[in-house]
Amino acid sequence: MMNERRKEKIEKVAIHRQLDLTVILENIQDPHNLGAVLRSCDAVGIREIYTVYSDGDYIYKPIPLGKKSTMGTRKWVDVHHFTDLQQCMDTVRSRYSRILGAIPVDSSSSIFDLDLCQPTALMFGNEKHGLTEPAIELCDGFFYIPQVGMVESLNLSVACAVSLYESFRQRQQAGYFQINEEELSSGIQQLKEEYIERGKSRESARKTEMKS
Repeated sequence: MMNERRKEKIEKVAIHRQLDLTVILENIQDPHNLGAVLRSCDAVGIREIYTVYSDGDYIYKPIPLGKKSTMGTRKWVDVHHFTDLQQCMDTVRSRYSRILGAIPVDSSSSIFDLDLCQPTALMFGNEKHGLTEPAIELCDGFFYIPQVGMVESLNLSVACAVSLYESFRQRQQAGYFQINEEELSSGIQQLKEEYIERGKSRESARKTEMKS
């Protein structure tokens, strides 16, 4: 049986999930970066992310075992894996209004100038090569993170965290996290129930491990 304190925490997490904000990762090579992105996503209220491996030189690598914080986050942030770029982008676009790619091109906007209260998917590319040309062609717009140092780029997971916390800042100012439980959407209500069931399953699994 789940204790009341644990249940309240899970419900609080669920009602603060931002169902119209997500992340897409293309050809990510280092599983540690994926783990770090998952932790950032959980922290700002993202319920799911997408990974796509459109280049045969890169394959999905599971998060290393033993990373308890990351593996715990993995239970609360769903990861959808794709090997077909078009299919991935079509799926994301059917759920989110626009896909913005992280790339410093002439048409890019500063992350701090974007309205991130809109339904949005933020897309990040491979650690070394960035987004592929096909992915760039499928994006609806582009953004960059302003920098004034000698290094021209941030680590992937850091860039993602900076971008997500800008969205968090904007949404917090706009009152997105001031929740009236009587006005919860059907999607959030469903997520609450789903998270409670996940919590019960996790609690049951933990007790089983302790007995064995």
